[in-house]
Amino acid sequence: MRFIYPLLANRSILGLLLIVNIAGTAYGYYWYGWQLKETPAIFLPFVPDSPTASLFFVFVLIAFLMGKNWPLIEALAIVTLFKYGIWAVVMNILVYFVQGELDWIGYMLIISHFAMAVQGILYAPFYRFKWWHLIVTAIWTLHNDVIDYVFFMLPSYHMLDQYIPQIGYFTFWLSVVSIGLAYYFSIRPNRFKLEIK
Repeated sequence: MRFIYPLLANRSILGLLLIVNIAGTAYGYYWYGWQLKETPAIFLPFVPDSPTASLFFVFVLIAFLMGKNWPLIEALAIVTLFKYGIWAVVMNILVYFVQGELDWIGYMLIISHFAMAVQGILYAPFYRFKWWHLIVTAIWTLHNDVIDYVFFMLPSYHMLDQYIPQIGYFTFWLSVVSIGLAYYFSIRPNRFKLEIK
């Protein structure tokens, strides 16, 4: 896998990823538009999960292009990109099994969200966050689960309403796995580290 890292560190690739993530983030907030209009202001930061995750990564990429690291944003990016990337893939597959079909938007969401999860992990050797950054990120992430499944601010998939308790349980453990992966790839001893050139 290490052969890919010089490519990932290439400024042209970083610039292309920045454009793609800005576009995806903008579309994501647009997709949530109707739900945000109905959301109480106190919950607004916790509703558009996927576009906020890609927004974190936008700032990570900007920092890389400036020759910098913003560790807290990096921790937030890797955890939320993986969590919400995988979450959306699973939810859209579940929609397929419940409805017996999936429209082109559903397939687009599966592909784009899987790519979100992958890019978060691929750039892990370039991150520089520490334990306290991951702890803050864990609090943010688990608090978001409470907002979603206690106050029911989760993304709306009406056809899956009967499975909300199971989805909430799955989401909690997905959060735990995402935090664990962030530790494994970015904090644990003997981890592989690289610099953006």
